[in-house]
Amino acid sequence: MTSPAGPPPTGSSGDTGKRLKLLAVTACPTGIAHTYMAAEKLQQAAESRGIEMKVETQGSIGAENVLDDNDVSTADGVIVAADKDVDLSRFVGKRVLKVGVAEGIHHPERLIEQVRSAPVHTGAATASATSGRERSVTYKALMNGVSYMIPFVVVGGLLIAISLSLGGHTDPSGGLVIPEDSFWMDVNNIGVIGFTLMVPILSGYIAYAIGDRPALVPGMIGGWIANTGALYDSKAGAGFIGAIVTGFCAGYLVLGIKKVRVPKFVQPIMPIIVIPIVATTALGLFFIYVVGRPISWVFEHLTDWLSGMTGTSAVLLGALLGLMIAFDMGGPVNKTAFLFGAGLIASGNQTVMGMCAAAIPVMPLGQGLATLVRKRLYSEQERETGLAALFMGCFGISEGAIPFAAARPAQVIPANMLGGAVAGAVAGLAGVEDAVPHGGPIVAVLGAVSGVPMFFVAVVIGSVVTALTTVALVEVRERGRGRAGAVTAPTAEAPGGRETVPVGVGAGAGPADAVVTRGAAAAVADGADAARAGAREVTAADDTPDNDVLSGILTERTVRVRLAAADKEAAIREMAELLARSGRVADVEELVRTALRREEQGTTGLGEEIAIPHAKTDAVTAPVVGFARSDAGVEWGSLDGTKARLVFMIAVPEAAAGDEHLRILALLSRKLMDTGFRRRLLEAADEAAALAVLHDEVG
Repeated sequence: MTSPAGPPPTGSSGDTGKRLKLLAVTACPTGIAHTYMAAEKLQQAAESRGIEMKVETQGSIGAENVLDDNDVSTADGVIVAADKDVDLSRFVGKRVLKVGVAEGIHHPERLIEQVRSAPVHTGAATASATSGRERSVTYKALMNGVSYMIPFVVVGGLLIAISLSLGGHTDPSGGLVIPEDSFWMDVNNIGVIGFTLMVPILSGYIAYAIGDRPALVPGMIGGWIANTGALYDSKAGAGFIGAIVTGFCAGYLVLGIKKVRVPKFVQPIMPIIVIPIVATTALGLFFIYVVGRPISWVFEHLTDWLSGMTGTSAVLLGALLGLMIAFDMGGPVNKTAFLFGAGLIASGNQTVMGMCAAAIPVMPLGQGLATLVRKRLYSEQERETGLAALFMGCFGISEGAIPFAAARPAQVIPANMLGGAVAGAVAGLAGVEDAVPHGGPIVAVLGAVSGVPMFFVAVVIGSVVTALTTVALVEVRERGRGRAGAVTAPTAEAPGGRETVPVGVGAGAGPADAVVTRGAAAAVADGADAARAGAREVTAADDTPDNDVLSGILTERTVRVRLAAADKEAAIREMAELLARSGRVADVEELVRTALRREEQGTTGLGEEIAIPHAKTDAVTAPVVGFARSDAGVEWGSLDGTKARLVFMIAVPEAAAGDEHLRILALLSRKLMDTGFRRRLLEAADEAAALAVLHDEVG
């Protein structure tokens, strides 16, 4: 960690004899366009003012132009323009201004002025100088946990679903049963391990994002305890809600312990021995003795309360059970309703389990449907998780909706509960019965449900209600965030344009570069001085062969100076046909579909009259780049309202995707911030002239 190098400058006129030296770090969740656009704009603004600046970019291809100890020790201030967590410990004792990456693109001059009077970083968490421009620590930590949890949910859930569908059969005494000595039981057990791990993983990586490595162990063990009800005399664990609680408790507990002053000889063992042991023990005992007991009490009394309602209206009881099933998906409230229904099967009352069975699949089916209804609200990773959730819902695995609920609890949990209540009420009204303690369409297909048509009606209505409510609530939140001035993307680059963004609309955080937000930010040209400055390369990576990144993949055959298309879809189709002239496109239609699906996640219009549609697809046999110019401009949905006149299309096959298209995007994003470069492209007389400009400037 860099040591403080004396008091920071005040930014007063008395410092005019010394050239100001500033540092900057830019990063977005996906680390593609916005990371490099912000870096270039900050560099241009600094050069135009005679200020020395070095910018570190933390992009998808790794950190470039990394700030070393000497840079930090001699710097007068640091601008951090990022939508994901950046390690600030190396900047202790320096003036640090933290803002969102869009601020670096929109207002670089303002940031340079503000950093001179920014607060000195002390190592403790400090508020952003522009409230609302940066994601909160709480949000980033939550999304970090969700991003690590998703693979466990998907792998565990799909393995369980496959084993049930191919190796299971109905058994009145045990629901869907897989023979103990069968191959499919082994597959099921592997899936169960994945599901068992997902809760501690969620808790552990929430803690990790807050307290770093010392918080990982207490977070994971705390999550395991939260999910193991037997440790505190409960028939059900606290589920994912308990994991969120233990994750935040562990993270902030570790932060508190870190502040305790200890002798120097103890300091080396604090992060690896003392902090993990103390935090794990304290958190574990706290949950068992303080939090766990109330959970056990709630479980017991909810069961008694439900027992007293068996003679009431079937619609009311069904709605109530649906609400409980949907609330915490595997937690104590869910388990109370499920075990209540399962326990009545033996006494001959199968209608209660019928209500539960109809509500169980509604959450994953509804959330999966929502990702299809409003694709633009979700990142690619979220949409993939949505497909997995649809599959899990068909097999009665309600945990498929947990990633969505953990990422957007305020929107998803109410929507789940409403849909679950509707499904339960419809099933109760219709007198649906379920003879096995399991839910979802699978039990109807296998013949365990009576009143099958109305069972499916209940499931469909509940799922649709959940999906539409989720979409409405998420859109309300996004509009509210937009009015508040936060620049977010509908996906997640988790996701900046999430080439992946995670579940949860949003950006990943902390040590995981999960993606959460996709979108495009506009920039304002800085004039002739900035244009001259923009011609300079500012990263150490420019000394590498990156300058040859377009060699062989951008030729005169894939350049057009008169784009005929009048709208975005037509432009993408025309660009795909242009790329096909290279001989590297095997399926033009599939390339168009892939590029349009990418646009649904968030516009690739970057502003400044630029658009860079791109696709990873096996519709192309090798990387290929095309460029076209539109005289009238094409409406691309750019945030600055400009129409796209300079359109680049990048296509890379899945097998060769790697860093290739990311390197191309990064290089183009940086170069296109140079107003002189853009002007030369706009003025190029023909394809040969445009290609010459591109190869001269980009490689």
